[in-house]
Amino acid sequence: MHIVYPAVVSALLFSIGVYGVLARRNAILVLMSVELMLNAVNLNLVAFDVWLRDRLHGGQVLTLFVIVIAAAEVGIGLAIILALYRNRQTVDLDRLRSLAEPTDADPADAKPTGTGPTDTDSTGTGTGTGSGDTEPTGPRPVAPAATGPRDTT
Repeated sequence: MHIVYPAVVSALLFSIGVYGVLARRNAILVLMSVELMLNAVNLNLVAFDVWLRDRLHGGQVLTLFVIVIAAAEVGIGLAIILALYRNRQTVDLDRLRSLAEPTDADPADAKPTGTGPTDTDSTGTGTGTGSGDTEPTGPRPVAPAATGPRDTT
């Protein structure tokens, strides 16, 4: 067997994979293009192993390692893409440039939520029930749960 045929097929596969990585906007298609490039490398490893008539079959053994790494890469890559889709509702790579969480409201439009001091009774313990106790109008911040008795000192 001539080494040229698998080398040309491998070069074509690798070129298609590089085009897919550079031109696609969908994260799943980019992962598929990376897989094409890894398969092109595997084809080269096996072809040169056969052509060189290696007794230890080093190219084929290395191909098995590449397949295992590719399987792990697909699993982790798809898990990351699913997590991004749950948070951002898109897998478009152009929209995923920012690492910040998407916000629905502009922080300049936010109203104060009434986080000022509370009324106190005559002892200063903060247990007063005066008319100044009002509920905030905005969303309530999540406070950590109390784990013990309240310290009044």
